[in-house]
Amino acid sequence: MRLGTMARALPALGAMAMLAGCLNFGGEPPERLFTLTPLNAAPAGSGTTGPAAAALAVLEPQAPQRLTVTRVPVTVDESSVAYLKDAVWVERPARLFQRLLAETIRARGNRLVLSADDLQYAAETKLSGQLVDFGYDAATGSVVARYDAVLQQPDGQVLTRRFESVQPGIAAEAEAVGTALNRAANQIAREVADWIG
Repeated sequence: MRLGTMARALPALGAMAMLAGCLNFGGEPPERLFTLTPLNAAPAGSGTTGPAAAALAVLEPQAPQRLTVTRVPVTVDESSVAYLKDAVWVERPARLFQRLLAETIRARGNRLVLSADDLQYAAETKLSGQLVDFGYDAATGSVVARYDAVLQQPDGQVLTRRFESVQPGIAAEAEAVGTALNRAANQIAREVADWIG
């Protein structure tokens, strides 16, 4: 390399070295991210029409603080919670569960289902609730999913029901727990779809 070329390259190399020292890309990315996949989905090209007022809005359920992160909680005992190693959701579990519920109900073809934020408030029938539990119980070696559903009907009547799925005999490993949580969420979604008709 000629001296003039080297003199021009040195400032650029110095700037790159300084920039590299300022950037922080975080820790190692997880090997995989978990999501919820509906076992029952509406086929491509299917659709439903009707006035927004007659539609069913599936709202994102509320959740306790331990479920507002993208980690999978492990109930260690009555007063302590940890998080399962290497088990990370692509986004908050309550948001994933909302989409799974909406898709499962939509697949039945009985209702016009709205889950987009800008449209769901026009619907007079609303499905909301709370995702009470969605994690691993270390004492029993089980995955536990629990959803308290609230169905608000157009006539003002409100119906509530608790749905629960316990998947026993699950190893405390990310892949096994992720798969079992997907099964549990789908079981609850099917039961909710049956309940609302």
